[in-house]
Amino acid sequence: MSKKPDRASLPYRPCVGIMLLNGRGQVFVARRRDTADAWQMPQGGIDEGETVHEAALRELKEEIGTGKAEILTETVEKLRYDLPDHLLGKVWKGRWRGQEQVWVAARFTGRDADIDLATEHPEFDAWTWVDAADLTALIVPFKKPVYEAVLAEFKPVIDRLRAA
Repeated sequence: MSKKPDRASLPYRPCVGIMLLNGRGQVFVARRRDTADAWQMPQGGIDEGETVHEAALRELKEEIGTGKAEILTETVEKLRYDLPDHLLGKVWKGRWRGQEQVWVAARFTGRDADIDLATEHPEFDAWTWVDAADLTALIVPFKKPVYEAVLAEFKPVIDRLRAA
């Protein structure tokens, strides 16, 4: 039987999250292939030597098949979440306790047809645009506080797009 890692001894994974917004101020979310009914915004690790904006556009391309986006702003502070106990030591080869994320708000500059989840390493099996008010109802509980903080910080951006 393998020993569960000591949470306190594990670092946070440096990560970028992307709130991709369409022209109506709706948020892109996709359903994870590996977890039933787990929806999320695109996110992923920041590679060494990569800027937050470079990582965001790369992650979009890797996860949703297109990098057609204009980055509008990013969170003032990094946001963290811890993995729940049942995932600790199982994801990311057990190297991280959770993620420390910089979130960017980005305006989608493509067409819906540009989005293609059949990427080289597919993470999602469905996607949709949702109103910001409906976002947190779709998210796994351990990520909700981060999503609530992102929504609060990016509310002015969302409101501007909806009013345009």
